[in-house]
Amino acid sequence: MNFEGTAVAMITPFTEENEVDEEGYRKNINFLIENGVDGLLAAGTTGESATITIPEQKKLIDILIEEVDGRVATIAGAGSNSTNDALELVQYAESAGADMALVITPYYNKPQPHGLVEHYKAINNNSDIPIIVYNVPSRTGTDIDPETIVNVAEFENIVGIKEANPNLDKLSKTKKTLIEADLDDKFSILSGNDDLTLPMMSMGAKGVISVVANVDPFRMSQLVNNCLDGSYEKAMELHYELYDLMKVLFIESNPVPTKVALKMLGRPSGDIRLPLAPLKDENLSKVEKVLNDLDLL
Repeated sequence: MNFEGTAVAMITPFTEENEVDEEGYRKNINFLIENGVDGLLAAGTTGESATITIPEQKKLIDILIEEVDGRVATIAGAGSNSTNDALELVQYAESAGADMALVITPYYNKPQPHGLVEHYKAINNNSDIPIIVYNVPSRTGTDIDPETIVNVAEFENIVGIKEANPNLDKLSKTKKTLIEADLDDKFSILSGNDDLTLPMMSMGAKGVISVVANVDPFRMSQLVNNCLDGSYEKAMELHYELYDLMKVLFIESNPVPTKVALKMLGRPSGDIRLPLAPLKDENLSKVEKVLNDLDLL
């Protein structure tokens, strides 16, 4: 199963008691589907995967699958810096009925390229669910190179990559190498940076796993749909319309500004968990201004 279109890297809403807000999470799921997204990701980086517990992560996956009920693709955040832990989460996602699992490159221990191949090989060989690799070197300390991506893409269940390295030359090399290896139809590249979705899709990416779509799912989905249709002038208009939002949601560490924006919009959000801290006062007005400019407030 390949994915194309707009998937939302969903925030995890919390109650005042700092528990998962199940009712709010279900409301967010339905709001996003109603506004045209193609897939939803539970328990990714934007969902505070670093500070939710394993039971909470599994609960989020279960709620997502139940509430979506086949309406859009369900993607389970299932990565770890431990291959055994990642495999446990992938197998849980598979047994729960997720359509795909997103598996980040192991962080902190900085595996060598052949270590990354072995990591994904172990997951591939011990599960049947389609896997999207997540490459985000700014957070993990590891950048999976084009040759290693192609080596991993040869595994049956590895069907795509969320690429958050902003180097577009690397994207060209990856795409060219996939084409030469006759793997391009089997393996999808997805943007991991909202502000690079337009150029990445013009170079062959199939969509985005988006933070911005938490806040403005309709326009972000329209941007991607226009790219898929080849309507790049319309996509460019939406890109610049959303550009300030793309930037302000990363004015501090993700997902802090996104949760603030959702709170301003009256949508389920809650606070963030330590060690992330609340948005600085001087940045609150910047988020509010962008929401006003987009007529979202």
